[in-house]
Amino acid sequence: MAKKNTLFGKPRNQVVKHPGAFSKKAKAAGMSTSAYAAKATKPGSKVSAQTAKQAGLAKAFATMRAKK
Repeated sequence: MAKKNTLFGKPRNQVVKHPGAFSKKAKAAGMSTSAYAAKATKPGSKVSAQTAKQAGLAKAFATMRAKK
């Protein structure tokens, strides 16, 4: 089992290489981060490979977020 506060067995700062880049792309598209992540991970989406990977990571972080 991975340690607490890690992702894929690594600290989060080693997994996220460009903090804020995906949310900036989502804001430029006029969407929320979760909506843009859903759009970017759909089959046939015309986003770059890097953006698709960032979208997958954003979805993973969303599931880890503390529930209110």
